[in-house]
Formats: sequence, structure tokens, C-alpha cells
Amino acid sequence: MSRTRRFMQLDVFSRLPLLGNALAVVIDGDGLNDATMQAFARWTNLSETTFLLPPTRTDADYRVRIFTPRQELPFAGHPSVGSAYAAIESALVPPGKFDLVQECAAGLLPVRVEGRGSERIIHVQAPPARLQTVDARERAQLAEALHLDLAQARMRLVDNGPLWLVCDLHSAADVRQLQPDLALIAALSQATGAVGISVFGRESTSDAGGDAAMAVRAFCPADGIPEDPVTGSANAAIMAFLAEVGDPSGYGLRYRASQGREVGRDGYVEVLRDATTGAISIGGACAMGIRGEFRLG
Repeated sequence: MSRTRRFMQLDVFSRLPLLGNALAVVIDGDGLNDATMQAFARWTNLSETTFLLPPTRTDADYRVRIFTPRQELPFAGHPSVGSAYAAIESALVPPGKFDLVQECAAGLLPVRVEGRGSERIIHVQAPPARLQTVDARERAQLAEALHLDLAQARMRLVDNGPLWLVCDLHSAADVRQLQPDLALIAALSQATGAVGISVFGRESTSDAGGDAAMAVRAFCPADGIPEDPVTGSANAAIMAFLAEVGDPSGYGLRYRASQGREVGRDGYVEVLRDATTGAISIGGACAMGIRGEFRLG
């Protein structure tokens, strides 16, 4: 029997509506079965839809399940940031609490809240990443898909919940002018088990207006998302890549990434790595788009 459930649609990684990455959040997700959650995520047709649930662990403030239109994910960045924002706005967590714990399929993840209201920035710690090398065939397939010579390019498969194929293109200009073959990227994603391909490059001060160090793009056509507007897990995967493979461009332990301009958005992701523990977090602002109720279940 269906019931009325609170619902929000947010823009994540932007203070302004329509410029970030949209996220659908069902606030009262308890009682919904897996098939209904997956069907609702297909219906919203956003890159991710989340469902907030009572935690099963006493040390968690709330629990979240994350679905793409095709599958459930153990972790994703913009859904985690947006779900924390929704939990605060819907009073699922006590007002004024700045250190939260999110329970998800990837485990218990620390959440830190800075500021209030429109100035609020939410930082979510990503799960530890595991890196794998890319074989010669996969490298050749990515080069063909991106229409680039990648013989010397640094790339790795990075698993931090979702699996990303991460490639350093060095220059933001090269990142921004890409017109990839999405069918080939979908085939490569399915062959490797990756959710998609993420590329990044150093942003010049003049190109970014001084507001970002890195340009990022993420292509997920195998999940029905040709290009994801702003991607938290991919940005966390890039930081893990830099920590293991090296950081010749000098991004450092904290930087801001720009993503989404090529698809009419303008998102910003704050990326941090703890110098002592190596823990990586991604953060950003959120903007409320839709707030209401939905009959579901």
C-alpha cells in the first residue's frame, strides 16, 4: 500500500539552482523494497536517487541507499553530500550538529558540516580507494574513445565504492575540448566493470577565473548518463590517484575542482586529503530545487 513520503530535489556542488548536479532524495525511505527503489530511480532518470532510512548502527545519524537508473551503488559523492543536506533540512539529525556519520553500503562515513543556511558546505569522507593498473588493450581502447594519443598518459582503475577509470590529461584545455565516442566508452566501462571514465587536467588561472585548480569531466554512458555534470566519487578517485601515482602538477592536499561547464552547469568540488591518515573527503554547497511529497511504496 502506497503512502505519502517527503521528497526533495536538490542541486549539489552549487549554491545556485540549475548549475550543479541534480539529486532526488526520498526522505522517508523505510518500508520500500529494492525493486521499488530501483524503479523510482529509473523514473527520476537522474544520475542518482537516494533514500534516507533509519540507521542500523547506533553510531550512525542516518542511513542512505544510492541508486543510478541501472543499479545500486555502495557509495557516490554527490548523493552523499546531498543526502546529508536533506537529512539536515528535514530534521532527521539534530539542528546545529556539525559532525555526522552516514551509514551506507560502503560502511560508516564521517560527514563534516561547515556554516549554516546558504553558506553551508558539507564534506563527506570517501571510502578508502584501491588502485589497479590499466592494461595495454584498455589503454588503447580509451585512446580510441577519446581521440587522443595516450601512450604516455597516466591512468589507473580506482575503486572507492564505484570503480572509475581515471586518466590525467595534464591540461584543462584538453579536458574541456574532448568530444569522446560514447559508445566506445560504454563498451570499455562494461568490459572493466567501471561506472565510467573520469579525466582531469590543470586549470590555468585565466581560464578558471582563479576559482579552481583542476578541470574534471566524467562520462558514464553505460549507466545511461552520457556525461555526469558534477561527480563527487570521481573527484575523490582523482585525489586517490594523485596520492599513489604522484602529483607533478602540484595540486597538493586541498584544491577546488571545476566540473560541468561542458553540459551547461558550473559545479565546484572541494577535495581534501588528510596528511596523516590519507583519508580523502569531497565537499560542496547545495541548493534546494523542489520540496514536497510523493505517494510511493
